[in-house]
Amino acid sequence: MTANEKKIGWGLAALLVTGNMIGSGVYLLPATLAPIGSSTLIGWIVATIGALLLAGVFAGLGRLRPRDDGPTEYTGQSLGRFFGYQTSLAYWAGNWVGNVAIALAATGYLAHFFPVLKDQWPGALCTIGLIWLTTFIYMAGPRAVARFGGLTLLIGLIPLAIAIIAGAMAFDAEVFTASWNPDGAPLSQSVPASMALIFWAFLGFESAGVIALRLRNPERDVGRATYAGVALSAVVYIAVTAAVFGVIPASALAESTSPFADLAVRVIGASAAGLVAVCAVAKTLGTLGGWMMLTGETARAGASQGFLPRVFGRGAITPPANPLVHAGLMTVIALLSAQPRLADQFGLLIGATTVLFLVVYSLCAVALMRFSRRPWDWISALGGLAFSIWAVAMSGWTLLGIAIGFFVLTTLIWFAFGIGRSRPVEASA
Repeated sequence: MTANEKKIGWGLAALLVTGNMIGSGVYLLPATLAPIGSSTLIGWIVATIGALLLAGVFAGLGRLRPRDDGPTEYTGQSLGRFFGYQTSLAYWAGNWVGNVAIALAATGYLAHFFPVLKDQWPGALCTIGLIWLTTFIYMAGPRAVARFGGLTLLIGLIPLAIAIIAGAMAFDAEVFTASWNPDGAPLSQSVPASMALIFWAFLGFESAGVIALRLRNPERDVGRATYAGVALSAVVYIAVTAAVFGVIPASALAESTSPFADLAVRVIGASAAGLVAVCAVAKTLGTLGGWMMLTGETARAGASQGFLPRVFGRGAITPPANPLVHAGLMTVIALLSAQPRLADQFGLLIGATTVLFLVVYSLCAVALMRFSRRPWDWISALGGLAFSIWAVAMSGWTLLGIAIGFFVLTTLIWFAFGIGRSRPVEASA
């Protein structure tokens, strides 16, 4: 098999992008957003607009810089080595922290069958086991991950289809209206404050750009896969949000570890709930496999640039030590972040991840403005930049504090270890 035959086309790339997006965000997020209520529907629409603008950013960068190794090189080549370094570490850290949240969502649906997993430490151990399982899938190679993600995407659409159909059949306008704004806060406050949580479900639309070197025709395929992934995901998100909040009151939803299984119980029965839970677990594992690959590729690119230790890989080859080290890091995060209530742990992890990613997206938007003079590229870049800055600013002091602390730490490391003086390694090395 030649090197080009080992690469993937835009169809598989689109499945990988969509699979990376439609995962734990849609399966567990309704429980995390329950305190805000069904008014989050407005937030989903705003987030969709932001995601489409940012999709334009990565489509433009993929067209103009098809050989660049994802966000790290986009910003490094346009804004300088320091910003490439910050992008690399923020995206890298966001990946493996977010992976813990994805595994946590799978644990939540497994708790439908094994209630003991709702407890803090049994749930943490299950989450760690799922992390190591998908690590070994990633070590089998990129095609194995893409095919696994495509298969589980189809399986994962089953509970979403059941939720949409069941929600349409049993939709209660009074339940939806009563859940509109449970905490009584003005929408001008609650909707922006929820954006960091909502946008978690859109993370991954840049996947095609991150794996551009693995695509047969990156100039064309990055844009196609990116827009297709965002469009399909947005339709699904808005439909299932309306369905869930139209059947389950916000107060009950807040206590759930498996919202779609609970919806199926209310409308169809316990047997359907079991099917939904099985499919949700399969899909979250497929999503986790895709993000494992993105984490490894991000770390490999960072090591090639001299931003991360050599253990993550120098050049184009990702060594087995790369995913094994990441699995160890994620194990530590799963233990340190464990909380009695699964939704609280999930909310903290996805909020921190989303803020780090939004900073990366804003830097990539600036990079596109440096590379391109096309009007549509500038519209996408300016719109995506404004959205990212606004969403970060609205995320709240806790998440802002985590982000500020992270960038202060990485800046100190930059100067302490003289990373600015190190030289990147050629991809052929």
